[in-house]
Amino acid sequence: MIKRSSAPGGKPSHLDPGSAEPRGFFSRSRSLDLLYHISPTVTAVMFDAGFYLTRAKRLFGKQTPYDAAHTLHQYALEHLNDDNGRRTSRLYRIFVYDAPPAAWKGHTPIGKKAVDLGQSDTAKWRNTFHKTLRGLRKVALRMGEIPTSQVRWQLKAEVLEDLANGKRRWEQITDDDFRPDLHQKGVDMRLGLDIASLSYQRIVNQIVLISGDADFVPAAKLARRSGIDFILDPMWATIRPDLFEHIDGLRCVARVKAKSGVFPRRGGQQAGKTQGTT
Repeated sequence: MIKRSSAPGGKPSHLDPGSAEPRGFFSRSRSLDLLYHISPTVTAVMFDAGFYLTRAKRLFGKQTPYDAAHTLHQYALEHLNDDNGRRTSRLYRIFVYDAPPAAWKGHTPIGKKAVDLGQSDTAKWRNTFHKTLRGLRKVALRMGEIPTSQVRWQLKAEVLEDLANGKRRWEQITDDDFRPDLHQKGVDMRLGLDIASLSYQRIVNQIVLISGDADFVPAAKLARRSGIDFILDPMWATIRPDLFEHIDGLRCVARVKAKSGVFPRRGGQQAGKTQGTT
């Protein structure tokens, strides 16, 4: 019998790790032990942080950066369990891909008021979120960048729509109707390189990607050709058919967060390739 044990910051392993397939001719307990020791599933969980935080806000509500980081960590651990809450996989590492807040100073387009994005509430939230993640067990934070050499102000989509429909006039536009046009650089590249490295070196045999971006199709195809079980979790968002076609399975473990902060283990999960909904 496998003893209950866990590393600091991780979930305890179950006495009965569960078995996926096959069970063969062994007794139930012997077959589980044999599967656990000889053919374990080693999983890397990868988060597109921008996508995750957008979906998490919709599914779990507004959170402090500390709670958001711990919810992300627990969310990753849920992917190591089967639908009955039994631990069936071992965690290699949790990869989180994001970029630090833009440290840009400038002026608003109309009122010409001084703006320091690095001191904004959003920047402070994100910095605390990153700091908390760095202190969590088995988390690797992969950081890109947000270039600020050519920052421009852009009208918000809903404001532009109102102008096009005649609901508002240009004379009514204020500074609040603009947002800085910022884009992350190097995040997708780091994610793709990590998938390629894990696949070629055979460090893991399963990759779980929390994202909904079809730009990861080449990386997913590479992983599958290398024999990696590639699982996508779009957190119930609808994904494009070209991404849905190049994965081995679709599994969402996201449910509305309970007051205790614990995700329910039963129900609400997808097994196999089942399309999510928005």
